[in-house]
Amino acid sequence: MNLRIEVERKLGTFELRARFEAGAGITALFGRSGSGKTSLVNSIAGLLRPDRGVVEVDGQVLFDSRRAIDLPAARRRIGYVFQEGRLFPHLSVRQNLLYGWRFTPERERYVGFDRVVELLGLGQLLERAPGALSGGEKQRVAIGRALLASPRLLLMDEPLASLDAQRKSEILQYIERLRDETKVPILYVSHVIEEVVRLADTVVLLSDGSVKAVGRPDEIMGRLDLRPQTGRYEAGAVIETTIAARDEKYGLTTLHFSGGYLLVPNVDGQPGEPLRVRIRARDVSLALHVPQGSSILNVLNARVVEIGRDEGPIVEVGLDVGGAKLLARVTRRSVEQLELRPGLNLYALIKAVSLDRHSVGFA
Repeated sequence: MNLRIEVERKLGTFELRARFEAGAGITALFGRSGSGKTSLVNSIAGLLRPDRGVVEVDGQVLFDSRRAIDLPAARRRIGYVFQEGRLFPHLSVRQNLLYGWRFTPERERYVGFDRVVELLGLGQLLERAPGALSGGEKQRVAIGRALLASPRLLLMDEPLASLDAQRKSEILQYIERLRDETKVPILYVSHVIEEVVRLADTVVLLSDGSVKAVGRPDEIMGRLDLRPQTGRYEAGAVIETTIAARDEKYGLTTLHFSGGYLLVPNVDGQPGEPLRVRIRARDVSLALHVPQGSSILNVLNARVVEIGRDEGPIVEVGLDVGGAKLLARVTRRSVEQLELRPGLNLYALIKAVSLDRHSVGFA
């Protein structure tokens, strides 16, 4: 699948000027509120007409202002999952799920009802009314309804925004299954870093209506120059790992990556399974020598690559750890006392307890 987007649209004083291409898997459209994310996905879905540009999905042109092509939303074969489930209240869960399926020509159907019910864990809910469902259950039904329409692309516009932490964790697991087992291309909209780095294969960073960067999560989140857009408080890096071993006695899992090993609280998974770990800059300390008698379990060989130029008492330091990118947030005083500079070899220290379940997800 290839997604090609070139759209321009003026909305009052706001201008959307977005251009990017993305491949298969989950593409996360990431940016702060007001950056233009919803306007962009509505342009792709056919709910908002661009002033000019092109929308192309897997070689099919859905919109082209120069060629006067503008397929109606109903003919674009794009599934849309909104922030709220938007289920039909007078229909049962089963009837909601079958709504899109019935309107899809048989030759275009690529997923069956029973498969979607199993994939999203909906078997016990089929005869219920939407009013009897929790928020997480409603979103699972909404995802299933969109999927049963056999879309060429699935749009998810902040689908977890209205859910509490427990429900968010639940839905994230189902979206991971959707990504891994159905191979349906997904454009996932969010302003929450945890969701993006856990799910995305490609990140499109949007700010003030324009695309600032496109790349893998580890590339985007590890760049100091993108801190104004990605958010300084939640700044950090993303590392691709695999499960190496589990320590049942202490409830720890050992993860292997190009720069060595990481110990994290127990993760449900088998040796060899890929995991993506987000390490926040504020959870990384630096030392010139291996600490003695410390409770910190993760001590990694690192090299200073870049030192942030922001004014103030806090400085972010870009590190290379065996080819993986890492960020550390330290005081300016520490930079001077340790005489930090590009090329300096030192140690990055990371508390295992800082790498909680919100920081670790299956890649």
